[in-house]
Amino acid sequence: MQHWYHIFPKNTGLSLYIWIIFCVLPFYFIFRSTSLIEIGVGIGLILIFFAVYWVTFSSRGKLVYTGISIEFLINITMVIVFGYVYFALFTAFFIGNIKRKAGFITMYVIHLVTTVAAVLIAFLIDYSLVISQLPFLIMTILGIILIPINRYNRLKQEELEGKLEDANRKIARLAIIEERNRIARDLHDTLGQKLSMIGLKSELSSKLIEKDSEAAKKEMEDVQKTARQALKEVREMVSEMRSVKIADEIDHVKQLLRVAQIKHQVEMKIKENTIPLFIENVLSMCLKEAVTNVVKHSEANFCSIVLEEKAEHFLLLVKDNGIGAKENILYGNGLKGMEERLEFVNGDVHINARKKGLALQITIPKVIKQVGEESI
Repeated sequence: MQHWYHIFPKNTGLSLYIWIIFCVLPFYFIFRSTSLIEIGVGIGLILIFFAVYWVTFSSRGKLVYTGISIEFLINITMVIVFGYVYFALFTAFFIGNIKRKAGFITMYVIHLVTTVAAVLIAFLIDYSLVISQLPFLIMTILGIILIPINRYNRLKQEELEGKLEDANRKIARLAIIEERNRIARDLHDTLGQKLSMIGLKSELSSKLIEKDSEAAKKEMEDVQKTARQALKEVREMVSEMRSVKIADEIDHVKQLLRVAQIKHQVEMKIKENTIPLFIENVLSMCLKEAVTNVVKHSEANFCSIVLEEKAEHFLLLVKDNGIGAKENILYGNGLKGMEERLEFVNGDVHINARKKGLALQITIPKVIKQVGEESI
């Protein structure tokens, strides 16, 4: 919903109070007139100008051009009759919002020509009024020339950045899908044949165990050898994946929090050598995403991180004292990315909106265990 204060252009470099002065200033020019009719007309024009501006500023299509045309007429009248030219700045920002290039150029030229013409006519009618505010008139003309172009280009840049961000998100999703497919292919190629062989030899050995114990023993030795080879190949495949050490990631997030001037406390209740490599990678990436969200969105001044090994799972807890509970937000794409990574290890993520701040809890079951006593 659009509020009344949306009549003030945003991101202009000018204070809100300056724009309020531009809104109040026309009354000064109007009340200098001795004619009650002129005063009434002037007040009516001011109200119509801001009503049209408020209604059409965020509109699209023909309504935009209708609103700008009405503002052109009001601006010309205010300049010629009352010597007030600063409504042209509001219209300049309005024109900068036009996305169609042809429409933007047309309105830009008309606005510049009509404003300059109105100032010249006002000068011929009462040159003393124009001379008295000449520096401000020059600044206004410069604003009319530069503001629409600057705003138009900035909006185009924001639009391109939005499209680029969408493209990057799509690429990231495709990369995740491709990585899943690659892992599935590698697992199939690595384990498929060997597991089939293990199944066949195990079935054969169960049939031979009473008839020919030596042959059954030989088949079981082959099963053991094939299982060891499969385990070796799986470990080699996992080691080839991008490895992110949890200790390195903790050092990184500490540095990130220090740069953001967020006080922090980190508790490591876990031994690194007890975390399976793949789970360690997932925990590291989730920790990085969680702390990045704290820095970007929470407006917190304190963050606590706990990494703990429980009896049946690994626990990562990230808390902040920011405004997340007030905004009632879940971290959007960041949370989705965590969920996608956690799918690989049957992990779970939960966000608790507290009275002040958020608590993000990640649990990963110990589904992958080290086999330390086996030697490859």
